[in-house]
Amino acid sequence: MKMFVFDHCPYCIRAMMMNGLKDMDIKLEYLQNHDVQARTDKVGANMVPILEKEDGSYMAESLDIVAYLDGLDGNPVLGQGDQSELIADWYKRVYGVSQRLVYPRWMKVDLPEFGSWEAKEWFIKNKSAAIDMSFDQAFVMTENYLSELNELLMDLEWIRPPSERSNQLSYDDITFFPVLRNFTVIKGVVFPARVRQYLDEVAALTDIVLYDDIAV
Repeated sequence: MKMFVFDHCPYCIRAMMMNGLKDMDIKLEYLQNHDVQARTDKVGANMVPILEKEDGSYMAESLDIVAYLDGLDGNPVLGQGDQSELIADWYKRVYGVSQRLVYPRWMKVDLPEFGSWEAKEWFIKNKSAAIDMSFDQAFVMTENYLSELNELLMDLEWIRPPSERSNQLSYDDITFFPVLRNFTVIKGVVFPARVRQYLDEVAALTDIVLYDDIAV
């Protein structure tokens, strides 16, 4: 099987987590960010991740892919989770400030989906409009936004590292870990001890690389 993804995309990381968690041999193919046609040709819409199954058919929607991969061997391992409301509420609060921190940084690190100027230009144009400011403006304001993010991270006292639950992951982890993982690209972010433990443990279980070493 093959999976078409972006490395910075939280929805793609959801599906990629299952590849690592279940030690599957799925080939990852990184599409160029601006190549909308490559996505629509496969699933009729501009979306990733896209799974190419063994029979050559394509599947979209990240959680559908997760469920499909989890059940493929007849032994699903993901729990349903019981913190979806807490996660959704916290993400609503952090969404605006997080995008202003993260979006500019994707242009400052080496990611495969931004392997051409066209890919970068497409992303800059669309995401600058989304945050209602230029990437340069957002980056200059890092100190203000980072202070707000660090305060919000302190509100995650309810987070439970996998080691406290027999290393069993749930759909809560599938939706929440990719969001936190993207924050590791921000130099100066302060993760409370349990949040840092959560990140490191889930990354190890799912074979997902964090961005700490290239943080900007």
